Amino acid sequence: MRGPHNLWRLIRTGATFERSGAMAQALKALNAPPSLRIAAHILGWPFKLLGLRGDLTLPPLTRALTALGPAYIKFGQILSTRPDVVGEEMAEQLKYLQDKLPPFSMKTAKVLIEKELGIVVDEVFSEFSEPVAAASIAQVHKAKLVSTGEYMAVKVLRPGIERAFRKDIDAFYFAASLIELLAPSARRLRPTEVISHFEGVVMAELDLRLESASASEFAQNTAQDAGFSVPKPYWTLCSRQIMTMSWAEGANMANNAAIDSAGHNRALLGERVLQLFLSHALRDGLFHADMHQGNLKVAPNGDIIAFDFGIMGRLDEYTRRVYAEILYGFIRRDYRRVAEVHFEAGYVPPDRDIDEFARALHVVGEPIFGMDATHISMARLLAYLFEVTERFGMATRTELILLQRTMVVVEGVARGLDPNINIWTVAKPVVEDYIKTNIGPRALMRDLRKTALVLTRFAPKLPNLVEAMLQAQQNQSSVHKIARKPNAIKWFTLCSALFVAGLALGHWL
Repeated sequence: MRGPHNLWRLIRTGATFERSGAMAQALKALNAPPSLRIAAHILGWPFKLLGLRGDLTLPPLTRALTALGPAYIKFGQILSTRPDVVGEEMAEQLKYLQDKLPPFSMKTAKVLIEKELGIVVDEVFSEFSEPVAAASIAQVHKAKLVSTGEYMAVKVLRPGIERAFRKDIDAFYFAASLIELLAPSARRLRPTEVISHFEGVVMAELDLRLESASASEFAQNTAQDAGFSVPKPYWTLCSRQIMTMSWAEGANMANNAAIDSAGHNRALLGERVLQLFLSHALRDGLFHADMHQGNLKVAPNGDIIAFDFGIMGRLDEYTRRVYAEILYGFIRRDYRRVAEVHFEAGYVPPDRDIDEFARALHVVGEPIFGMDATHISMARLLAYLFEVTERFGMATRTELILLQRTMVVVEGVARGLDPNINIWTVAKPVVEDYIKTNIGPRALMRDLRKTALVLTRFAPKLPNLVEAMLQAQQNQSSVHKIARKPNAIKWFTLCSALFVAGLALGHWL
């Protein structure tokens, strides 16, 4: 599938952007140099008529992305949260992609539900609405259970969505291969690995049973978070293509007018969105990785409601500590320490100059300290960050892609609520609290306790391990026996000592 035939898809993508006028609009919004705009137009013009027409009632970029399919729509959803990158007007246009895409018919939805769940919709639900939201993957209906009278949100996957995504991803793999072949300098960005990561995320999103499980786990983790709630899945009405959850009433996070009229403080909501994301990522290692405005509501009591858990991010404990130390270093303006953490974690090759890297980070951090968001050019900052990664040979870390992407989206959501927000001030209490409990003497004792417990679990295997080592020594040549037997004794002594220490430490802790 990943052969040269995908070249046609890439040509058609460029032609669609040119035909819709999206190419010129996007390059202008990103402040691309005139030479690049002219070159793009010259290369795209001959293929213009090969492009998809799309919905002529939509603005250029929205029109092009919806015509090209679900994978492109996902990219547009990210851009919709960044007016500081693409401009207020374009960001507003792209919000259409969050939950206002053309739905499929209610009749088709009912057929899918009945086939998947083996029920009769009108017997289970006394009310079943037309689609109330439609995005790239699925659409949502509001329904009322006959048995309890509760209102539910019933999510139904779009027919043929998996095949459509596989086509797009197939073309992306081909594009990544071309990039690696024709632009060796871009290999550090690991385009093929990035697409592979994206494929894994999307394929998981297309199984609503996994989303139901994520929602359930996320709800448990965040049950004690003030001002935050997660609808719970109704498991008996969930399957691979159908998910039913309790209905969440509230104002869409993108609707500032509705939020204001309900009397909510948008500045506080902006702070809470950022702090909740950081808390979930650092404290739990499980975070909502698709937190654009279309997946967030503000409840009548002011709580933030999150839904759509198809894309969730996970961080192991080590990565969380690295991430926290980097954030903490920026907050304290200790750029040398931030640089050291990057080198210690292997994010920067060891042959690079740590002092030069610290100075480059200084340029990133200083301009945004003490400034509100309205005075920061995120587009310019991102461009500089890309220069830094190139200059210091920093490869793409696929395990951090979701975290980095979500941080960009969440900051954009917070800025949409409060244009004057300062991310460092807001992040400080969450990061400091994590540092206090997870990096230092208390964390060391906790790590030692875990190590001790692991050692005690291996206790039954210890005699066999030692016996196997001694047997291996006996099978060596007579020349090596004399030299190696002491080593076996040393290993036996060491293992015994570790075991005893593990028992003592485990009991003491």
